[in-house]
Amino acid sequence: MINTSIAQVFELTLSEKLQLLEDLWDSIALNPEQIPVLEWHIEELDERKSAYLQNPTSVTSWDVVKKKIRKRLNDD
Repeated sequence: MINTSIAQVFELTLSEKLQLLEDLWDSIALNPEQIPVLEWHIEELDERKSAYLQNPTSVTSWDVVKKKIRKRLNDD
């Protein structure tokens, strides 16, 4: 992990900044239970889950979505 002061962060190379970001995310991921979840996020997830359970065929798989995105990017 990069040991540096806040002021020195802005002097890091892009590669070092990206590594610092990765290290920060990794440290946060060690304790996911400490990450606050907003009430409206929970409500939105509950609504989406309910909609899915009522009509499971209304969703698109991640593989299909990726293919559509890649096709759109290649066509532009």
